[in-house]
Amino acid sequence: MIQRTLPTCQELDWQDELRQLITTPEALFERLCLPSRYLDQAHKAHALFPVRTTLSFINAMQKGDINDPLLKQVLPLGEELIQKKGFTDTPLEEDSFNTIPGIIHKYHGRVLLIAATQCAINCRYCFRRNFDYTANTLSKAQWQDIFNYINSDSSIEEVIFSGGDPLAMPDAPFAWAVTELEKIPHITRLRIHSRIPIVLPSRITKTLCHTLRNSRFDVAMVIHSNHAQEITPTVIEALNKLTSANIVLLNQSVLLKGINDNAATLTALSKALFSAGVMPYYLHLLDKVNGASHFDINKTQAKQLITALTESLSGYLVPKLVQEIPHAKSKTPIR
Repeated sequence: MIQRTLPTCQELDWQDELRQLITTPEALFERLCLPSRYLDQAHKAHALFPVRTTLSFINAMQKGDINDPLLKQVLPLGEELIQKKGFTDTPLEEDSFNTIPGIIHKYHGRVLLIAATQCAINCRYCFRRNFDYTANTLSKAQWQDIFNYINSDSSIEEVIFSGGDPLAMPDAPFAWAVTELEKIPHITRLRIHSRIPIVLPSRITKTLCHTLRNSRFDVAMVIHSNHAQEITPTVIEALNKLTSANIVLLNQSVLLKGINDNAATLTALSKALFSAGVMPYYLHLLDKVNGASHFDINKTQAKQLITALTESLSGYLVPKLVQEIPHAKSKTPIR
């Protein structure tokens, strides 16, 4: 295997690191000294959904460990080629709610805005693996259509920045979008769904924090972490910047076979999150997207895990076990 030197994340600012993502199986295998026997299947899965990950996230993995819980979230495997009954390309049927480019209006009182069409990493279990991001890449005129749409519906109180990952937007356009939304009087809350504080913590800049701290909105950020190993000192520093800007931090996880499907791992995650100023929020059952069936955990096992967490943790550290069902009016609790 050819060895080459790649820059460390400490040598890059966040936009540089985005430009130097790991985007091929070869680069991922070389960086982590992975066994080459897995490379052929990785190429086949990569052709369906490309490898994409940051140096920051890679640096939190154990070299040479094909079963590292962070690696398994971004490593393409042959199991992704398996077609399984009940799994589809569009498990949440979001096209039905994609009312205009950039908007998914699914639940009462809130609207989801596709603020960016790229992510810092491609999670192999992503339910938007096949989302039409090309049709939702926004021109300036389409951004105005979004503001007009939200302004015309006074029942909307909350805007959710999603994507892709909304924090892939540079500071200036991000601030512009927030400022334009602040002109709409019936919007009171801004929620940001982002994996970036975990996988690209340098993105949490002073400018971003200033924008959010000085917004008239009540701001919440829902981060996405699945394993305590992701909560590195650099990530904690980024999360502390956000809490210092008076941003409410919540976490949502996906229950993933072979990654966090045991009580000890989930307990450690809840404790690590709380120590970093983040409240556990949701634990999602897997959305049944093609290519991710090998991560699936059944409801019975999921409920057993929540029972174990309830018995060992304070109530506020136990995330809500939920499932997203197409056309339901909210997340569906699993009891």
